[in-house]
Amino acid sequence: MNNSSCIIKTSAKIFRAPLNQPFRIAVGQHDQLENILFTIELKDGTKGYGEAAVATHITGETIENTLKSLNEVARWLKGKNVSDYSGISAHLHERMSSNKSGVASVEIAIFDALTRYLSIPLWCLWSNKPILLRTDVTIVIADLEETKAKARAFKAQGFRAFKIKVGRDMDLDFKRVEAVCSIAPRAQIIIDANQGYTAQESLQFLKLLSKAGIVPDLIEQPVPRADWEGLKKVTRESRVCVCADESASSVADAIRIIKEKAAGAINIKLMKTGLVHSLEISRLARARGVKLMIGGMMESNLAMTASAHMAAGLGCFDFIDLDTPFFIKGEVARNPYLSPQGVYDLGKVKSGIGIVPK
Repeated sequence: MNNSSCIIKTSAKIFRAPLNQPFRIAVGQHDQLENILFTIELKDGTKGYGEAAVATHITGETIENTLKSLNEVARWLKGKNVSDYSGISAHLHERMSSNKSGVASVEIAIFDALTRYLSIPLWCLWSNKPILLRTDVTIVIADLEETKAKARAFKAQGFRAFKIKVGRDMDLDFKRVEAVCSIAPRAQIIIDANQGYTAQESLQFLKLLSKAGIVPDLIEQPVPRADWEGLKKVTRESRVCVCADESASSVADAIRIIKEKAAGAINIKLMKTGLVHSLEISRLARARGVKLMIGGMMESNLAMTASAHMAAGLGCFDFIDLDTPFFIKGEVARNPYLSPQGVYDLGKVKSGIGIVPK
């Protein structure tokens, strides 16, 4: 590529949007969407957009530090060619090793600009045709009545896969899962403890569900992220597939999970590992028959759709969890490629990610 694909301008700014309800998980909650939009402009005028979705209660990152890191790396980026995305990615991971959502925002912007520059959709980097993706929808931690109301509403909307957040109160968690299964008896059920249980509690919870005739399709992050022995224990002793999320925050983590058979599935999130490293994890997992989920933090359509491009292009993800746009109010929630029933159809994208922030 020539100099017309060099970066000449960058910007980073905070953007916010209200949520339909607090997004509660075992370790904390989001009360609003508050992320960072990172924009680059190439010499020929092409722009690329990326997003940093900061989840302080999960990763320890903050909006302030992420914005500072992005403003600092912006000076280094000027003059770099987006064709050198591998070299840029390597530098970012070294320079921003404790700020992976910042890394993700830059990488997403670079790949968006690159594919806009080439006049191809992002998924085209991995496939000749994107597959349709149908996302699950999350039932956040709430009281029993709110859980029932949300399950009924999402079922009526057309969702047939439910990801139920648990991990704070086992008795209430059981009643909530039982209620969702009663409302949507043929739905795919994913249980996500978000590090809220111990290994023994996770096994106890799964046994309670089994006695009630409920066998989830997946249990995600049943133990604290650093409890590797606990993760392996649940994987060994449960007939439900275990998915590592917070425990799979790097390529090195993924290799350890695969080598030690610590989990049967890995949840890939761009905000944990960036786009380039996420691709590496997917290749490693597929090579050893480990299942894959594509997920995210509290992201707008920009980052969510970038993840959808990767999943639709690669076509190797067993579980799709790209539902956060359904929790956001206002203009930022609009997505021409996502149906009310949760189906991503990216064949309509002309170039790049296809999302231009307002």
